Amino acid sequence: MKRMHIHVGVDNIEQSVRFYSALFGSEPAKRKADYAKWMLEDPRVNFAISTRAKRGVDHLGLQVEEDEELNAMRERLKAADLSMFDEGETVCCYAKSDKSWVTDPSGIAWEAYQTMADANLFSGHEDASDKACCTPETKGTPGCCEPAPKATGCCSK
Repeated sequence: MKRMHIHVGVDNIEQSVRFYSALFGSEPAKRKADYAKWMLEDPRVNFAISTRAKRGVDHLGLQVEEDEELNAMRERLKAADLSMFDEGETVCCYAKSDKSWVTDPSGIAWEAYQTMADANLFSGHEDASDKACCTPETKGTPGCCEPAPKATGCCSK
């Protein structure tokens, strides 16, 4: 089953956590000094905020639970002849995930991904200045995410 993902860049994490906790009627499922995430069931959304992302909507995505769902999404994107960037396995947003990226006609980055485990660091680096995540705009940027063994593209060394 898919879950909509929205990542919003905020200026003040404390004020934003208070705001979104009141809006959603629940506290974040994951909370860090620079990041918070709500895993909502109604609506079924993975909503994340961070001070590392550009202000406003940073990117959107569809999170899947099973390998087969991710493979099916990738095949649909390839069949539609969309320019897709397979990031592969990576550490980003305090999680180990397998990701692919596309950009919609208006320039909004979308990720299709499966989260495999939590991670202790935002992107595998202790440096607070790293980018939010590898996106089509950041591919090729050295050190934008800490790569896992299968990672390719922007997270390659």
